[in-house]
Amino acid sequence: DPAAITAAILAGGEGRRVGGEDKGLLPLSGRPLIAHVIAALRGQAGSILICANRNADRYAQFAPVIADGGREFRGPLAGIAAALRVCKSEWLLTVPVDCPRPPRDLAVCLLDAALAENRDVAAVFEGTRVQPLFALYRRTLAAYAEDALKKDMPIVRWQQGLHRALADFSTRAQEFGNLNTPEEFRRWEQHGHG
Repeated sequence: DPAAITAAILAGGEGRRVGGEDKGLLPLSGRPLIAHVIAALRGQAGSILICANRNADRYAQFAPVIADGGREFRGPLAGIAAALRVCKSEWLLTVPVDCPRPPRDLAVCLLDAALAENRDVAAVFEGTRVQPLFALYRRTLAAYAEDALKKDMPIVRWQQGLHRALADFSTRAQEFGNLNTPEEFRRWEQHGHG
């Protein structure tokens, strides 16, 4: 049931490889990158949030925005902690803003993995490594996320400490491709993804 899931798009990065621009607002095939991510998440969650620390008014045109700690750029765990703090559904799905087309069955696969192993968190395994930003958390982890953030804990170590389950996407690794540079934006458009 999508109503049991809130999706949070992590859009609080510095955009260093795109000249300090806000990556989620950069154009991709005629629409801001954030619009592509939201389109892929529709139907997977009852509601969608955007975790950002700048340009809140522009992001608010797409979905409700929550601040992840001001302009400090504290990393993705800050966004996850902020989203868990306000999450009203049982589960929180997280995806990074720089992946224009996350799998349309991402939430279902992560939930299946979490429930199969009776875990409170599940992340994506794409064949060679874990993709920790594509994850599903029980909202009861909010206090644990805040504690990990205070300790400046890397997200991978925090998830490991929670004994995360892994959803196997090893035959579909290309679906987690992300756009980090202007050249990667252009390549994505040239290959007809738009």
